[in-house]
Amino acid sequence: MAITLSPVALPDFGPIAAEQPQIPARTYDARADAALKAAGTDWLVVYADREHFGNIMFLSGFEPRFEEALLLLGPKGKRVIITGNESESYTVLARLPSIEVLRAQTFSLMGQDRTQNPRLADRLRDAGVGKGDSIGLVGWKYLSAEEDEDHANCFFVPDFIVSVLRRLAGSVTDATSVLMHPENGLRSVVDVDQLAAFEWASVRCSRALWRVVSGVREGDSEFEALGRLGYEGDPLNVHTMFASVSKGESIVGLRSPTARRMKKGDGVTTALGYWGALSSRAGLLTDHDEVFLKPAKAYFEALITWYETADIGTTGGDLFTAVTEKLKSAGLNSALNPGHLGSHEEWLHSPTRPGSTERLRSGMPFQVDVIPVPMPAGWALNCEDTIAFADADLRDAIRTRYPEMHARVIARRAFMANKLGVALKDSILPLSDAPLYLPPFWLRANHVLIRE
Repeated sequence: MAITLSPVALPDFGPIAAEQPQIPARTYDARADAALKAAGTDWLVVYADREHFGNIMFLSGFEPRFEEALLLLGPKGKRVIITGNESESYTVLARLPSIEVLRAQTFSLMGQDRTQNPRLADRLRDAGVGKGDSIGLVGWKYLSAEEDEDHANCFFVPDFIVSVLRRLAGSVTDATSVLMHPENGLRSVVDVDQLAAFEWASVRCSRALWRVVSGVREGDSEFEALGRLGYEGDPLNVHTMFASVSKGESIVGLRSPTARRMKKGDGVTTALGYWGALSSRAGLLTDHDEVFLKPAKAYFEALITWYETADIGTTGGDLFTAVTEKLKSAGLNSALNPGHLGSHEEWLHSPTRPGSTERLRSGMPFQVDVIPVPMPAGWALNCEDTIAFADADLRDAIRTRYPEMHARVIARRAFMANKLGVALKDSILPLSDAPLYLPPFWLRANHVLIRE
């Protein structure tokens, strides 16, 4: 394939509504029932804290602030949130019907009042947990069989919570895969309303990041560059990243911005993540560099291979092999899995692993996240955005329920085909407003890589 650097204007793909699409209460109701049924236990107990909130958010519409929380799903439709002093009042935002709220002040920050409801065990008893009950416990990730011989009894949950549950009930097993398995987890495949909410976030996220990439100037500090986000308070799923380095220095892409002032030729990278979406770009702060252009073209070819291989029914192993073999032909590799499931958090899980037989499914929100390595010190290269897989029925549902989203998706697909030379399968829905739009040189941000 012939890859060239060409001037291509990034169009306006259409307006979005002022308010994000909402998930109906009946959807949370169905999710909670499905989760408890899939766990096959008397109770499903879901752990959450400020960073690890995606599971409880998916099931209830609530996520704790400052402190920990548990969601209990139990017999006869029992639904209970247990949290601390500050999040108790915040539970009013939960959209799961018939929720009871109990306060366990041990979840509160240290030094706060604990004179009223200090003991978690008491609150669990009040919820109805008792001796002989079986409990499926959901943490924020889970171990596989090759990681530990007792993986079903290991938990990514604070130990004191596990200890209390075992004292009260006895049987506690890990049930995190019910929600987070990369093919069959309830969160791996989402409904039309959730996809619409994530697309809304992806639009805002990608537009904000593009303002940074297209607006950065020689002499800017990293703070000044990132100030162009126009950030309006959208909830984040990662800390906001920006890093720059001189030639010969190693770039640390995960770091936050500093007062460092950039100069021509620097390597630059930035990323922004909202609930349901992440957008990232990396390149050189210059107007041209013929040496850098060669690996950039090879990387773009690998991204095209990703889009041409991925489809509903494709195994993660086949996608992994296709992309990594294309990278290897240019002396590159993928730093992490070449693609992963997205959600409220940036990384839910990934079927894209060596030898994986897990298949891509309709309704999966996905990050096209291929990070090329190795890069010479002082260089950075990346183009990450959000897509979704959708079969004909899901596409029809989007067209009917969210016609403006449908129009934006159609416009992005046309742009990728007609301007970038990358025609997508019907099943791939680009959710970013800068789809596959890769400028290797940020001082000429409207010159991007295309396939002729």
